[in-house]
Amino acid sequence: MEKDFTRLNYYEMLDIKPNATALEIRVAYNSALQMYQPDSLVSYSFFSQKERKEILARLEKAYFTLINEKEREIYNGELVRAGVLKSTEISPAAKGLVSIFEFNRQKDTPGMPKIHSSELKEKFSQNQRIREIISRQEIKGADLKEIRNELGVTIETIHQQTKIRLDYLHWVEDDKTEKLPAAVFLKGFIKSYLKCLCIEPADEISARYMNSLEHKN
Repeated sequence: MEKDFTRLNYYEMLDIKPNATALEIRVAYNSALQMYQPDSLVSYSFFSQKERKEILARLEKAYFTLINEKEREIYNGELVRAGVLKSTEISPAAKGLVSIFEFNRQKDTPGMPKIHSSELKEKFSQNQRIREIISRQEIKGADLKEIRNELGVTIETIHQQTKIRLDYLHWVEDDKTEKLPAAVFLKGFIKSYLKCLCIEPADEISARYMNSLEHKN
């Protein structure tokens, strides 16, 4: 997770395996595009317009390289020679990919509680425990989970609102950092999570969460 986006290889950028099929590459690319659109909850106000434009350009380059059979073969050869990949890792995939996002895959569940920002803001302002947690210099996944429980919001509701995979949300809250994606995605996850709960300042708190991961590593 310590890699920044410019240092990720094309497979890491799209969060796919080196043996991903063409269909899996398209799904991952479309999901990534939706993440970095200006109206995306995940990236909203976290990345500047310039940063978002640069990320989208890199994603496009990654996509058109991997979706082209000859270009991908050349690129894979470069990664193998550099020791980044093993030749056995780039054989055709046997199973389908699960993207880090679930855009357009799942409809809202009937009866799922809606998040009302005014109610959450009121709970936040009256909850001394939450204020104590967000005042800490380091914020961990367990802290985020406690905040969510204090506000009475289910993790499934956050999943529905943000479209971030449910298992990723669980891994964040359980501090299973070894299973989480690259920092460029995780930053957006945390800020989206906080905004979903109406916790501010989301920028500062998400930065403290990321700093706690660096200290852990």
